[in-house]
Amino acid sequence: MALEDLFKVVKERFGAEQSSSAIEKEVEIPQDLLFKCPRCSTVIYNEEFERAMKVCPKCGYHARLTWKERLDMTVDKGSFKELDESLRSLNPIGFPKYEEKVEKLSEQVGMNDAIKTGVCTIRGYRCVIGIMDSHFMMASMGSVVGEKIARAFEYAIEHKLPVVMFTASGGARMQEGIISLMQMAKTSGAVKRHSDAGGLYITVMTDPTTGGVTASFASLGDVILAEPKVLIGFAGRRVIQDTIRQRLPDDFQSAEFQQDCGFVDMIVERGMMRKRISNILKIHGFPKEGTGR
Repeated sequence: MALEDLFKVVKERFGAEQSSSAIEKEVEIPQDLLFKCPRCSTVIYNEEFERAMKVCPKCGYHARLTWKERLDMTVDKGSFKELDESLRSLNPIGFPKYEEKVEKLSEQVGMNDAIKTGVCTIRGYRCVIGIMDSHFMMASMGSVVGEKIARAFEYAIEHKLPVVMFTASGGARMQEGIISLMQMAKTSGAVKRHSDAGGLYITVMTDPTTGGVTASFASLGDVILAEPKVLIGFAGRRVIQDTIRQRLPDDFQSAEFQQDCGFVDMIVERGMMRKRISNILKIHGFPKEGTGR
């Protein structure tokens, strides 16, 4: 082949590649089509990820769920009846634009505040359930969250029901000042009254469970479960290290670290959580009301 002919072939191929590249650049891939795991960088289709309960198939990363997603994969279909649905915060300390922010989040997330409480059955076992949603102001605990939790325990006392609480929070809600801190004592007192009445309380810690929520009702469960590798703690890692002037273990404040230290009773993968909760209710002698899902 002559040099001129070879040059023509190379030029044609290069032109074809350039055209192909231009076409590829014009194609827009929908943002909600793929999921990239923040832990191992595995990329999978969102549809496949959601079928796997938002758990990475490679490394087991448990992504955060909305309250609705958690409810659907936990309770028997059609059994959930919400409690205290209409409660809303009234901006107790007059924080600027707080009411507007709450209203906007309510529309986006589909809840009036950071927790949903209600009565349901889990594989036929009747209980009171609470689900915190980190998509609402990082599930911070303000006056409404504390009130709904306290009322949920009071309902459980009155009807002699166990309580299952899915926790996920960044702590107290700064926009409500001292009022938010008062919820720690309020919720802890409600748990104590439920315990004194002989009630069973199961805590399920999800990512993240921190701050005043960990320091109150989240850590008071008779049985404390946690999803794998979730963050569980009170103050931040850097704050603690600066205070004690010691380097903390790499897995500090992980669910596995907390289990090794005796704080968490059991680490349960998301796909097994529903069955594990129902088994705990069964061995504690609660009656089964139906056949479940």
